[in-house]
Amino acid sequence: MQLRELIGAINPVAVEGSTAVDICALVCDSRQVSAGAAFFALPGTKVDGRSYIPQAIAAGAVAIIADSFAGVERAADCCFVQVANVRRVMAQAAAHYYGYPSKGIPVIGVTGTNGKTTITYLVEAILNNAGYAPAVFGTVDYRLADTLRFEATHTTPESLELMRMLAEFRHHGANALVMEVSSHALEQHRADGLTFDVAVFTNLTQDHLDYHAGLERYFASKTRLFTELLGDGVALINTDDPYGRRLFADMPAALTFGRESTCNLYPRQVTIGRDGIHGVFTGSHGDVQIDSPMIGEFNLSNLLAAVAVAQQLDISNEQIAIGVGAAPQVPGRLERVDNAGGVLALVDYAHTGDALEQVLKTLSELEHCHLYTVVGCGGDRDPGKRPLMATAAVKYSDLAIFTSDNPRTEDPLAILEQIRAGALAAGSCELDPALVDSDSKGFVVIPDRRSAINYAANLAGDKDLLLVAGKGHEDYQVLGTTKIHFDDREELQQALAHVDAARTPGGQSHV
Repeated sequence: MQLRELIGAINPVAVEGSTAVDICALVCDSRQVSAGAAFFALPGTKVDGRSYIPQAIAAGAVAIIADSFAGVERAADCCFVQVANVRRVMAQAAAHYYGYPSKGIPVIGVTGTNGKTTITYLVEAILNNAGYAPAVFGTVDYRLADTLRFEATHTTPESLELMRMLAEFRHHGANALVMEVSSHALEQHRADGLTFDVAVFTNLTQDHLDYHAGLERYFASKTRLFTELLGDGVALINTDDPYGRRLFADMPAALTFGRESTCNLYPRQVTIGRDGIHGVFTGSHGDVQIDSPMIGEFNLSNLLAAVAVAQQLDISNEQIAIGVGAAPQVPGRLERVDNAGGVLALVDYAHTGDALEQVLKTLSELEHCHLYTVVGCGGDRDPGKRPLMATAAVKYSDLAIFTSDNPRTEDPLAILEQIRAGALAAGSCELDPALVDSDSKGFVVIPDRRSAINYAANLAGDKDLLLVAGKGHEDYQVLGTTKIHFDDREELQQALAHVDAARTPGGQSHV
């Protein structure tokens, strides 16, 4: 593709240099520049991409796209394209360069603080049952069934990668797109090369305030999916959520899902128990029989969202019911860990105060003897949610076990001190781990995550609930700038297996 054709799709402010050159690649990382590439100099939160323009030119870039070239030395054999918003333009250019790979297929976007991954897995299962071959982009991975699978670097990839991978998925037969659309992606215009047919709003609670300047800015970034990227598509809004109700007030033509019978889709005769969610969803498209092994009130909302999406795609209620029943376990979302000791052991990605509260509230309502929670908070992320997570943990757990998550470059003990302060402020009592027994109430602090999981596994017995929260599907832990292998599911399974093997005839192990 020649640069002049690409420029025709992006409406530049100014162009300096020849546009009669062939473009062989679009890149935004100067280390990936090769001869014939167009380099997008992105403004960043830590570094300015314009500072890497000399390296890009030296590596063979034939075009530089930026929002300003102040102080940049020009090169005679390179074209300099000034644009108003380089991120927005990059998404548009990527869509054009890769042949608009979302054209002609249903495009479904899901945004909100919690529930995005689960909803996309459910929609994928329903689409598969209805004969579609959906490409899925989300927190766990980017995939087309078992045909293609890429590691997820972000919940929503950068626009260049999004369009490149989607074009590859289309080449391999994808005929639908389902994606989680994060607030970062919306703020950074990563999905601006797409026009969505269906957009879902799940909920909004405190998260990512290390990036967004307050909850209102966070909410505003989410609403871009509906106000700028949806076009003539359908908005589906969870009106059980207060921010969902705010969004619906501004979009009265949107469709709603939630508990109330005034919603376009709502649950009727539904039971939620240890064996899953069963009953009927009803609304303007008729009744859908729901039989799902998923646990929890919050998963009721996720199921409603997925069913509402499928109905907008004219999938029959019978096919929807079969797809819901066939949906696989969502990795790291209340994922069960088998054991012989009668413990309902679960691993979940809950890493905000609201998400953890929703999970623990659900578990506390299930039949159980004791509820044990292992949880920590990630470093280099919004510190304001740490006391909120601590409060949720001690509110519902018989014993909360606070530990490290991904401390990254923060001091893990300093993070734990903030968690401890939140738990104490909530009225809980810190206990000596060596003195805890089955009747103990409060919290303990065990900084090493493996030790914390082993400790909890030794405490839990028949009919107890054990939740390891925060990291979910992640198979790593980030210590400083080093990533090591660490999978909560593996660790918990090994710990429970060891305890099962060591149980005394009386059925009790020792901490």
